[in-house]
Amino acid sequence: MTTTRREMLRLGLGGSTLLACGTTVPTFLARSAHALADGPRRDADGRILVVIQLDGGNDGLNTVVPHGDDIYHKSRPKLALKAKDLNPIDEQVGLHPSLNGFAKLHKDGRLAIVQSVGYPNPNRSHFESMAIWHTARLDPGREEPGWLARAIDAGPAAPGGDAPALHIAKETLPQALYGGQKYVPSLATVEQFRRRLGLPETDGADEQRAALDRIAGQCGSMENPLLQFVARSTVVSYASSARLEKILYSDDNAAPYPDSSDLARRLQLVARLIRSGLSTPIYYAQFGGFDTHAEQLNQHSNLLSELSRSVQAFLADLDRSGDGDRVTVLVFSEFGRRLRENASAGTDHGTSAPVFLLGRPVQGGLYGPYPDLAHLKDGDPEHAIDFRRVYATVLERWLKLPAEVSLGKPFEPLPLFRS
Repeated sequence: MTTTRREMLRLGLGGSTLLACGTTVPTFLARSAHALADGPRRDADGRILVVIQLDGGNDGLNTVVPHGDDIYHKSRPKLALKAKDLNPIDEQVGLHPSLNGFAKLHKDGRLAIVQSVGYPNPNRSHFESMAIWHTARLDPGREEPGWLARAIDAGPAAPGGDAPALHIAKETLPQALYGGQKYVPSLATVEQFRRRLGLPETDGADEQRAALDRIAGQCGSMENPLLQFVARSTVVSYASSARLEKILYSDDNAAPYPDSSDLARRLQLVARLIRSGLSTPIYYAQFGGFDTHAEQLNQHSNLLSELSRSVQAFLADLDRSGDGDRVTVLVFSEFGRRLRENASAGTDHGTSAPVFLLGRPVQGGLYGPYPDLAHLKDGDPEHAIDFRRVYATVLERWLKLPAEVSLGKPFEPLPLFRS
């Protein structure tokens, strides 16, 4: 029996544009559908990077606090944090009191803190600075492909037709993942993914899968060029959806997450996707609110608490499922804040700031020099570590991808991973 376009439309599959260009699907998709029928793939060696972007410019000086420097205390009469309240790192710096989860990970050797990270001739515009971080180019164009998009194109395809990366957010796709040859979907919830694909909430899913199996058995070569568009968009998402369905209403082996936290919910979703057996190697989430121009103290404390508790719960969840050894978390922001507090008990846009890597694969510790508060440039400490060195480390030492292709030139990696 031949599966017709009419039958597929009746099943609801046409709404996903799967058959927008003909009565059969591309051969690679058919192979993916069959592969998914075998159930989750748990590749113990499949390395995963989870990127958390702190939107707004996180105040690095009140995150990794230079409590041993008198200039810090004199420059922030209202905002300076006292050494006795901090989570100690060494005699010079400590973590914000709200970063208890990070402090526990540091004690366990699972937190790497890279100090004084930035780039030459820093830009204090949110849009421009984030574009620099996203593209790993100091003068990026609007259509410049992102550093992760270029790395994805240079690496092997994810097995089984799974997406090469997933953007876990309601926001638009960040430039870091934009402009490559391989399509990267965005989703905030699994339910949203189902609706986007035109999948029924309950009934009909088994019939749809059976229809895909019938198509897979009939599929031959397809030369219609319009199918290239399909392959770059919804089809990639559809190839992963069968596995997503299996975890939609189940959460076995789950760990507790903070209540009322958007970031925690997104990381919980990432953990569920990882447990489902997706071969997707990169997940990207955004967490906003760090543009603290006024009344910063409580606002920043609450943000850091949510970040710390969410990441700690996420890593604990992965440990319980046996996936902790293959996941690294990268946390960055587009810039730090100025040394001196402003008249509104806040801080204005600055330059260099710390970057964090977390997880079992990380070689924990403090990297890079302390911020030099005695020698400022335009009111800010100068950067000492180019952020592209962190990217090169993540690409080469963790994801095993060619960093120079992504970054445009070689950068010396840092010893941030266990050998």
